[in-house]
Amino acid sequence: MAEAEDPLRKLRRRHKRDLRYARAEGMLQGVVSMLRPGDVAVDCGANRAYNLEKLTERFAGTANVHLHAAAVGTESGAIRLMRAANWEANPELASVKSTVVAGGQNIAEGEGIDVALIDFPAFLRGLLAAHGRIAFVKIDIEGAELDLLDAMLRQGLFDQIQLTVAETHERKFKDLRPRFAALRESVAAAFPPTRVNLDWI
Repeated sequence: MAEAEDPLRKLRRRHKRDLRYARAEGMLQGVVSMLRPGDVAVDCGANRAYNLEKLTERFAGTANVHLHAAAVGTESGAIRLMRAANWEANPELASVKSTVVAGGQNIAEGEGIDVALIDFPAFLRGLLAAHGRIAFVKIDIEGAELDLLDAMLRQGLFDQIQLTVAETHERKFKDLRPRFAALRESVAAAFPPTRVNLDWI
């Protein structure tokens, strides 16, 4: 029989999560206030398996919004997008857990769909060549951010983006936790959280 969770520990965890949400909401307000007409902003993690249809409907006829039905990574090609184990029971909630990274908690690795894969560093370099600057990049890609953020750091792309935020998923990928810790240390040594923030939610 499993032990009941300590109520105080549960309360502290909930309080910590609430503080993260509050910080993220405050940062989002700051992002909105910093953007100017014509600025380039990139949001990775809309999730082709479910949300693309909703986004297509929402932004129909909006000329300055471009949707890409693809995963992002460090090379181009194709990749398998695996769904959460509870996909059939609750696709709206489960959609945010889909991933291209094997070994995650509660992922049905035998199920999924093949999706296009964009070389995201190359995509960013193309935007920089066309626009000169990128104001904002948000990355929430359920574990795949580890390789991507590492490549962006090594290639000096953070230097050319006004603000990058990412949600990291080390809790879901136990085997990758040492690499996540090393990435956090490297990013923190090079950039303040007002330039590169890995505590997005």
